Amino acid sequence: QVHLVESGGGLVQDGGSLRLSCAASGRALDTYFMGWFRQAPGKEREFVAAIAWSGGTRYADSVKGSFSVSRDNAKNTVTLQMNNLKPEDTAVYYCAAAIEWYAMLTAPDYWGQGTQVTVSA
Repeated sequence: QVHLVESGGGLVQDGGSLRLSCAASGRALDTYFMGWFRQAPGKEREFVAAIAWSGGTRYADSVKGSFSVSRDNAKNTVTLQMNNLKPEDTAVYYCAAAIEWYAMLTAPDYWGQGTQVTVSA
């Protein structure tokens, strides 16, 4: 089983940057795909970014060029660096983990509690 805890959410201005972190614990964490989803008020939860234990990444088209996901296997942490934030990026961001790529991109097996990101216009 995997336990995930997010941190780093907050309030930023249009065009600003924010860094989210996710601390993971559990067995065989180095074999899991990990990443981030987000859910804005009144909208469905959507995929943002993911990274494999080997370093391969996937991004939603909406965040390519602005967001970057990375992981530190030694520390069991995953980071989402968000640059050039816009009001449409406002959402609760959730750290997630899965045992295969397809599940990571669509319906992860494990979830954190979420952290609020608010971008002021």
